[in-house]
Amino acid sequence: MSDYLVVFVTASNEEEAVKISKTLVEEKIAGCVNIIKNIRSIYSWQGKIEDDSEVLMIIKTRADLFENLEKRVKSLHSYTVPEIIAFRIKKGSENYLKWLDEVTR
Repeated sequence: MSDYLVVFVTASNEEEAVKISKTLVEEKIAGCVNIIKNIRSIYSWQGKIEDDSEVLMIIKTRADLFENLEKRVKSLHSYTVPEIIAFRIKKGSENYLKWLDEVTR
């Protein structure tokens, strides 16, 4: 089995998140993407404190696909600096991780 990641990516709206998510799954870069609507993000950008509504994508993939995933997200994303943060999965259901291997390349 491979090493696996959960990757967080925020987007400006659900439409953008769906476009990115479908592309990642169709291209077999990710096995699954959950989209959580209506999150509130407070952050510093270009010297100002911003307070925006966003959506969060929770992406499940293999570690060896991260570089490809990052490039693809950047090519599809409207943000100049999109949030792309990966967390290694230490443990998971053997059946789920086997499925993740099967649906990604």
